[in-house]
Amino acid sequence: MNEPGTALLVRPERGSRRSPAPPRGGLLAGLLRTARPRQWVKNLLVLAAPAAAGELDSRSTAARLAVVFVLFTAAAAAVYLINDARDAEADRAHPVKCRRPVAAGLVPVQLAYVVGALLAALAVAGAAAFCNAMTGALITAYLSMQLAYCIWLKHVLVVDMAVVTTGFLLRAMTGGVALDIPLSRWFLITTGFGALFMVAAKRYSEAVQMDGRGGGKGATRALLSEYTTGYLRFVWQLAASVAVLAYCLWALENGVPNESALLPWRQLSMIAFILAVLRYAVFADRGTAGEPEDVVLGDRALAVIGLVWAAMYACAVAGL
Repeated sequence: MNEPGTALLVRPERGSRRSPAPPRGGLLAGLLRTARPRQWVKNLLVLAAPAAAGELDSRSTAARLAVVFVLFTAAAAAVYLINDARDAEADRAHPVKCRRPVAAGLVPVQLAYVVGALLAALAVAGAAAFCNAMTGALITAYLSMQLAYCIWLKHVLVVDMAVVTTGFLLRAMTGGVALDIPLSRWFLITTGFGALFMVAAKRYSEAVQMDGRGGGKGATRALLSEYTTGYLRFVWQLAASVAVLAYCLWALENGVPNESALLPWRQLSMIAFILAVLRYAVFADRGTAGEPEDVVLGDRALAVIGLVWAAMYACAVAGL
């Protein structure tokens, strides 16, 4: 009898695909992989509102934002654990998802439920204790929406994309709320539609790849076959347009630039923002934006544009 997480090595028949390698490591390593460490970069959005308001200049602010980042990471990990526990049976029949620790038997289903519930409770309690009640309410809203997504909403057309987009927006809101920073309406619109742009581009890329395989066989999402590539292209193009327009209005919101500044940095940052959207749209149009974190972290040109934008916005905040 094999130990948990192992599998017999069977020579594949000629012409057949080799079975995916079983996950390695112990129980703790399996729990960590289920928490999706690569996805934690998304939680850096909690820095967005404080950075835009120029509120990152003190240790107390940095410490509180670090707490918010950890709490949101715990909340997201809770959702991943519960989702994988719920979908364990279906994942075992999937050619890729079968390697997930819960589906592979490395992490027991009941343990995934328990650890997920504990992390969710700790995230909400920690937010209320170390930040404020509204921060706890936002994390509670995030958990409620994501769990509803795992159970039901991921099967509802359009609503599935709206829920994922709202998850990004809640991250951005939480950082500002934790520090009692007023949130600009244009900031919220830019963040929301920017997130929808990336979510729709991800769905579009998955749909293009699914069509390339000749239909729904091996699709990563049950609902994906209900969308057409034309519709998903329309969504990400519309979202990109609204995000660009909202950012331009946000950059112009303060009116006349600071006369003591060397250049109107906030207004000039519109150029870098638009270039970043156009660069990301290249990958979306090719159908290769299925993993947004790989696009953002892996494309050098996009990274350089992002650094230029950050430098311009930092100069605007500092009044240089």
